[in-house]
Amino acid sequence: MSIRIGVDIGGTFTDLVAIAADGSIRTHKTASTPRDYSEGIAVGLAALLDGAPVGEVLHATTVGSNTILEGKGARTALITTAGFRDVLEIRDLRMPRLYDMHWVKPVALVERRMRLEVGEKMRPDGCVSVPLDMASVAACIEAIRAEGIASVAICLLHSYANPAHEQAVAAAIRTALPEVALSVSHEILPEIKEYPRTSTTVVNAYVQPVVRAYLTSLAARLQALGITAPLHLMQSNGGLAAMETAAAFPVRIVESGPAAGVVGAAVLARALGEPQVVTFDMGGTTAKAGLVEQGQVLRAEAMEVGGGVLAGARLLVGAGYMLKLPAIDLAEVGAGGGSICHLDAAGAPKVGPRSAGADPGPVCYGRGGMEPTITDCNLVLGYLDPAGLAGGAIRLDREAAVAAIRERLAEPLGLPVEQAAHGMLRLAAATMMRAIRAVSVERGRDVRASTLLAFGGNGPLFAAGIAAELGIARVLVPPMPGLFSAFGLLMADTEHHLSRSLRGLAAVPRALQGAVDALVAEARARLSADGFALAAQHLSLSARARYAGQSSEIPVPLATMVGEEILAALPEAFAVEHEKTYGFRAPAGEVVELIDLALIARGVPGRPRLPERVAPARAAVPASRRAWFADGGWVETPVLDRAAMAGGTRSGPLIVQEYDATCLVPPGATAGLDAFGDIEIRLG
Repeated sequence: MSIRIGVDIGGTFTDLVAIAADGSIRTHKTASTPRDYSEGIAVGLAALLDGAPVGEVLHATTVGSNTILEGKGARTALITTAGFRDVLEIRDLRMPRLYDMHWVKPVALVERRMRLEVGEKMRPDGCVSVPLDMASVAACIEAIRAEGIASVAICLLHSYANPAHEQAVAAAIRTALPEVALSVSHEILPEIKEYPRTSTTVVNAYVQPVVRAYLTSLAARLQALGITAPLHLMQSNGGLAAMETAAAFPVRIVESGPAAGVVGAAVLARALGEPQVVTFDMGGTTAKAGLVEQGQVLRAEAMEVGGGVLAGARLLVGAGYMLKLPAIDLAEVGAGGGSICHLDAAGAPKVGPRSAGADPGPVCYGRGGMEPTITDCNLVLGYLDPAGLAGGAIRLDREAAVAAIRERLAEPLGLPVEQAAHGMLRLAAATMMRAIRAVSVERGRDVRASTLLAFGGNGPLFAAGIAAELGIARVLVPPMPGLFSAFGLLMADTEHHLSRSLRGLAAVPRALQGAVDALVAEARARLSADGFALAAQHLSLSARARYAGQSSEIPVPLATMVGEEILAALPEAFAVEHEKTYGFRAPAGEVVELIDLALIARGVPGRPRLPERVAPARAAVPASRRAWFADGGWVETPVLDRAAMAGGTRSGPLIVQEYDATCLVPPGATAGLDAFGDIEIRLG
């Protein structure tokens, strides 16, 4: 009986979950290995496997985003149309801090002298305005060879309408420099708007050699363990992609890690019939919030990477590098278990965004960390078991944590150690609430009508307190909360997201139908290559449209794939979405422009991937532990494992301790298990 394995790399731990055909589950946590993440995966797999054959390995990775954040991508060149080399520098004139005279925009990933120009020009309708000058192409090739460039991005004007010139340039480079990695814009993003298309293509080129080397190394380690099963990667949009696709288009997996947990939350929300769920994923480095409505994840049309952690100011973009690709809409803040608690130059307390990470880690890990972290504060207040995390794999030194908090926080603030630690946790919670408001209140949703689904290694510790502050009455903590992102991988479907610009063709039913048919044909070909029969292929079409005169468009779901029916239904469908997004709609008769078509092609397996119930795991836990609460001080607090929660409701204060996470039920709240095995916390 083969098993399927989900592997999620976090800032502190690498999480592994294996599920067999009969629904039985095995889990393992191991320390992440930042120098080579595939090493930690191999160590975890060796501990997890017991000789059972592996049918599939599913992986969420931060290699792409880390490459950008650390500036360790390949040396890259850009080939573009003569006169357009500075599109990458000019960007779209957006800035995250409008009146900050000291703000400096991110350095372009391609230095100016390696932004090479070729003589050519396409019109927006696909007609050739200036023929391709092959002599200029040859000059570009010589410059690339002389500079030892490892990766090349090709982005020519209006190639979305006619890719012939890009195809010719790519063919010439492949012939002359077969060892150079190529990223071609009409293959990555065949859409209008030159900066988003150029930026997306350049990011793909910048990370491609690094991601490809990592995936090659990981595949070799899997082979050494005797695992020959297919390797699939989580994409930023929440779908799975084959390793070969991820290696060719690594820009699609840049936000791979955070997406998996939201996918698992959507599947669980559908199974439980939850209409609106706010996901709260707090790990070792960051906390992420997302929104699931009617069992569906919400996606953004674009995202930025490399611009730091931002939440609560989602319209102030420009701090990072634009990726014009669909991605699960998440708000992220720099508050995790490893986030460092410190005092700034003025003596004010701060949490993050710096993190102790996996190495050296929090002070209580005993690995050389000197600055107190959120984990140290939780340990000092009695919420965590000094016997260790991950079943005792990492023992915790409470006295070292107390000493660090006293020296660096409590004494400078003139507070007892307990109050200083609790104040830092309140400060971290306030930061994380910004992320939750960003995906709910800023979208016009009443957060009080939501259920908060908390996971990650630290999410269940903070969930009840955050819910109380936000007015949320109900919290769910799923089984295996600290491994839930890896579990979410096992719930995901294979997906391909395709798009095509239509400006100038949208009013012609025959041209529109041809574009739809081409997208459908490409989608079915890709899913068939992935091994999905026609009956298992689910296609959903949407349009991106705008009122005439607007400079940006919004997505509009379409219920038909017939060109004439699309044109007839679009004005009203767009008006509905516009009113939902902006709060108003234009009078009837206002011209609606159809800009792009987007198709999501999903391969759905024949059997359900979510078990009917996850049996609560048993764990060896102490009967009680002294824990500190703001209202009552030190309280002898019962400690239970999840299995002991079955069969009734218990009142807080209460600590539910598991292999992979700890859940805190505060005074005044009640908790029990629901039919699936979730811890359900109700707040007064």
